[in-house]
Amino acid sequence: MIMKPDLRFDFAVDKTKHCITVKREFAAKRQLVWDCYTKQELLDQWFAPKPLTTKTKHMEFKEGGYWHYAMVMPDGQEFWSRQDYQSINPIDGYVALDAFSDETGAVNPDLPRARWDVGFTDLQTRTLVTTIVFYESAEDVQKVIDMGLKDGLASTLERLDELLLTMAA
Repeated sequence: MIMKPDLRFDFAVDKTKHCITVKREFAAKRQLVWDCYTKQELLDQWFAPKPLTTKTKHMEFKEGGYWHYAMVMPDGQEFWSRQDYQSINPIDGYVALDAFSDETGAVNPDLPRARWDVGFTDLQTRTLVTTIVFYESAEDVQKVIDMGLKDGLASTLERLDELLLTMAA
């Protein structure tokens, strides 16, 4: 039986700076964790809270490129989003604009848009991923918290743990 490592999940809200900082350790080398965040075939296996699944419509991981995807409910209902990649520093980090969208990729102006600064750090046999999510206002921060961001991210990142266990085996 594979024992799941005790990995840290920190979720810190700073409404004065309009940001949320999420820190999560993974029991895998940085290159593998980076690949899971940046390759469509891997993202589609983990990037949604249970019981949702992920379906990619478009993925171009490069500066100026974007990822357009849906989180799909078991009943088939789809929630579309997109991440527009602003800057990429291979296996160290990337910056993306994250937004809710429709199936065509048009950004939903009624829901908060955020800048995600995602960093990857070696911790011996583990990798620390630090994601700082910047919003336009404290109200936008509260809106995503009310929408369930913390629990959704915790569930999504647990899914990545499970995928990494199968890849390391």
